[in-house]
Amino acid sequence: MRFTPTPIKGAFIVDLEERRDDRGFFARVWCQQEFVAHGLNARFVQCNSSSSRERGTMRGLHYQTAPYGEAKLVGCIRGRVFDVIVDMRPDSPSYLKAFGAELTEQNRSMMYVPEGCAHGYLTLEDDSEVLYPVTEFYHPEAEAGLRWDDPVVSVAWPETPRIVSPKDQAWPSHQR
Repeated sequence: MRFTPTPIKGAFIVDLEERRDDRGFFARVWCQQEFVAHGLNARFVQCNSSSSRERGTMRGLHYQTAPYGEAKLVGCIRGRVFDVIVDMRPDSPSYLKAFGAELTEQNRSMMYVPEGCAHGYLTLEDDSEVLYPVTEFYHPEAEAGLRWDDPVVSVAWPETPRIVSPKDQAWPSHQR
């Protein structure tokens, strides 16, 4: 696996190192030793799948507050998404900075989202699905988020979302 740092402290794009032959390819998508060697939380406790039928569907931006912060390893297993991280850690040098990358079933890139960062994605194709293990169990009382169009964060989405849940529309904009 190749770990490419992003502008968000502790966040990485993780690319597979495929070994190909006439049958196809083989690649590791997660290795505890390699994650620990990069200083990342490698204790995944649950795995989530999210499917969206229509292009232009927005999911996020979500995170869990302390003490239930969770890291995620997000990959697109069908279709194409624009995946975004926003650093919500006030003591971080990348506080309120956003980073986005296209994840597709073809590029097989994954995004490592550290604890304390909001995460969301916009589908760029119909019938897109993401799969992501997380390092903490879901705690409804710790759920937090911010609007996809937050003016302080100003994410450079590749297109305007067409479908946003009422819950995601109701997240507040962040105040500095």
